[in-house]
Amino acid sequence: MTGRDRLRELLDAVLAEDNHTLGAMAQDAYASPYHLSRVLSRDAGEAPVALRRRVLLERAAWRLRQGTSVTDAAWEAGYESLEGFSRAFSRAYGHPPSETSGQDTHTWLPAANGIHFHPPTSLWVHSTEQTMSPLTDQLVRHDLDDTRVLLDLAKGLSREDFLAPRLPGHEVTSWEGPEESVAAVLEHHVGTKEVWLAAIEGGAAPERPADVTVADLVARHEAVAPRWLAFVRDVDRRGGWDDLLVDALCEPPESFQLGSVITHVLTYAAHRRQLARHLLRLAGVSADDGDPINWLHEQRGEAR
Repeated sequence: MTGRDRLRELLDAVLAEDNHTLGAMAQDAYASPYHLSRVLSRDAGEAPVALRRRVLLERAAWRLRQGTSVTDAAWEAGYESLEGFSRAFSRAYGHPPSETSGQDTHTWLPAANGIHFHPPTSLWVHSTEQTMSPLTDQLVRHDLDDTRVLLDLAKGLSREDFLAPRLPGHEVTSWEGPEESVAAVLEHHVGTKEVWLAAIEGGAAPERPADVTVADLVARHEAVAPRWLAFVRDVDRRGGWDDLLVDALCEPPESFQLGSVITHVLTYAAHRRQLARHLLRLAGVSADDGDPINWLHEQRGEAR
């Protein structure tokens, strides 16, 4: 006779269809929310809410491959809106759920614990999985999520306040020109990833409209974010940090290590996000501190 597998009991509670909150998971597991979070974080290396969210996205990807509609996949994964599901799916897989087809073979998302959805209703534990380092993953995903927070805050500005130069003559870099307004800072922030991905993918230099609107920036960010995440994950998976990129968009062309490109983007991204917060506050908008510690707590469904 075998003993109880307590870890499996906890996993079952986390993934039960009706357990949409940490409290419901804990109640089903006959544990406190604190104990459930502590044990799973220790033994599975992933907090309960984050684990549930990832596995249900994997199930949604598999269901979409079987012909399920995006709407049905979203509801089954516990999302209350198609927009929220599409955003989460795109950031996870690098393409929107509407582009998933029966030809796609990849549904597992990076997970150091190797725990994945296995159709039709089981879990699979892959013991030799290689995944993106936690630090790299957190840096990249926090940047993308925090950018959306700032864009949402900018929606509350009038057109005049959005474009108003509040730091006359201010430059973030010596080669990109002045960034004096909320509009200029956020446009450069989003546009940086667009430019680098164009160079990496061998595409033409992207259009950088002079008449920037918040709605345009939101659309551009939603398009570039999953592509950027997929690129960094691919570099990490291949160990391609020292690979060289010949950037034909430069005049004359220059070569860059991919690791230095990613570090460059993350460095200026962090600066511009905090600069945008400063400018938003000058415009009378209340903004949080953008602390990745708080963001990670929210991702894990933990209370501080």
